[in-house]
Amino acid sequence: MKLADIPVGKSVRITDVTTLNELVRRRLMDLGIMEGAVISLRKTLPFGGPFTIESSGQWIAIRRSEACQIAVEGVC
Repeated sequence: MKLADIPVGKSVRITDVTTLNELVRRRLMDLGIMEGAVISLRKTLPFGGPFTIESSGQWIAIRRSEACQIAVEGVC
């Protein structure tokens, strides 16, 4: 499942970010968004706009194209 497929408000664990551009992957890792991290989708903007995710209390906006490349799994 991809991050772009989950509903707003759901928490998931990141399982794979290897398909992301190296610079984007590095920037997300600097912010704590890496494999194994639990994140929550907070907002999606219409018309191809960005996704807002929350990780460890910080809110981060990422492009929709990047959210389509991040593999996630549900958290119980």
